[in-house]
Amino acid sequence: MASQERQRDKVSAMPEVRLSIGSMQCRHCVREVTGWLRDVVGVETITADARTGTVVLGGTMTVADVLAVFAGSEYTPRVVDPAPDTRT
Repeated sequence: MASQERQRDKVSAMPEVRLSIGSMQCRHCVREVTGWLRDVVGVETITADARTGTVVLGGTMTVADVLAVFAGSEYTPRVVDPAPDTRT
C-alpha cells in the first residue's frame, strides 16, 4: 500500500505550480504564505508577488501538498495554468 502511495505521489509531482491567491495583497501576507510553502516537501523555489497575488513554486512537490497548507486559513489559492511561452 505504501509503495502505491509513493508511486502516486511521483506521478502527480509537478515541476512548477502556479497559484493565484487573491487575498495575498501585502508584504506581510507574502511572508506568511511563503513561510508555509517553504515547509512543503519538494518545494525548491518560491516566487511570490503581492501586487498580482500570485505564487510560482518550483520543485517536485504535489499540488495536494501545496494546497493542504492553506487549510483553515483565510487564503483561498487557485491553481492556474502557466503563462504562455512568448519566446520566438
